[in-house]
Amino acid sequence: MTFATANEQGVATAAPSPVSSSASSISPELARSWLLVPGTVTGELPGPIPDITIWDLEDGVPAELKGAARERVAARLDGEPAWVRIGDAASASWSDDLTSIGRHPGLLGIVLAKAEGAHDVQRTADRLSRNLPIVPMIESGAALELVSEIARHPATLRLAFGVGDFRRDTGIGDDPIALAYPRSRMVVASAAAGIASPIDGPSRCAPDSLADAVRHGRTMGLGGKLVLDRAQLDTVNRELSPSPDEIAWAVDLLDAPAPIGIDGSYAPTMARARRVVELATEYGMFEV
Repeated sequence: MTFATANEQGVATAAPSPVSSSASSISPELARSWLLVPGTVTGELPGPIPDITIWDLEDGVPAELKGAARERVAARLDGEPAWVRIGDAASASWSDDLTSIGRHPGLLGIVLAKAEGAHDVQRTADRLSRNLPIVPMIESGAALELVSEIARHPATLRLAFGVGDFRRDTGIGDDPIALAYPRSRMVVASAAAGIASPIDGPSRCAPDSLADAVRHGRTMGLGGKLVLDRAQLDTVNRELSPSPDEIAWAVDLLDAPAPIGIDGSYAPTMARARRVVELATEYGMFEV
C-alpha cells in the first residue's frame, strides 16, 4: 500500500517497508528491536539490522570469558558505536564492565541488568564519562516495587523487562495473563515519569507464535522488545510498527476538515493519528 499526503506532519509520500530500517536511523526512544549480541562474538554480523544493537557483557557471557569479552567490546566500540549491557550493580562485573567501557567515546548508552532502585541508576551514571542514557532492567519483585522511582531518574531513558529473571524471582509462570501486572505497572510508571514506553523481554517461542507475543506486548503499551535471535527482527519490527490500516486511517483523518460539532473525543483521536504518522515516518514507512 502506498500513501500520499501533504498534512501538517510534513509527510509527502511513502514507500519503504518498516522492517528495513538501519540502526542509526531510529532514535532509542522509539526503537522497536533491541538485539542482544554476546560480547564474545567476533567478525561481521550478517542478517537483518536491528534498531539498536546491544553488546552483552552480562548473561550472554560465561564468567570465565568476561575479561576477553570486555576487550572485544571495547575494540568494537572504536569503529561501531553501540549500546552495552553490563552486570548488575551488586556484582563485581558491574565495576569491571564500567572500567572497561564506561569512558569509551563509542558507547551510546547502557542497559543496566537487574536494577534494584534509582540508586543503582545513579551509581552507574556517576561512573560514566558523560551524560549517557541508561535503560534499567526490571528483573525482580523488589525492582517492580520501586519501578516508579527508577523510571523518574533523570538518566533513565526507558525501562526494560527481564522476564526470565523476574519469573525466577517471583515464581510467576509464562502465561501472558500472569505477566500482565508487571508489564502494566512498567507502562504506567513510564507514562507517569514522562519517558518512552518500556521494552518487553525476549520471547523464546516458535516463529508462528512470535507475532502474537509481540502484538500482546504492544497492546499492553510496550513499544520495544529485546531480541536474542536475529531471525526474529523482521517480525518484531513489523508488529511494533503501525499497520497499513492504521496509517491509512491516520492519513485520512489528518487530511479531512474538522467536522462540525466536535465532541470531546476529537482532540485525543487527532493526537493518536498524529502519533501514528510520527511513528510511521520514524520507521521509514514515509519519505518526508
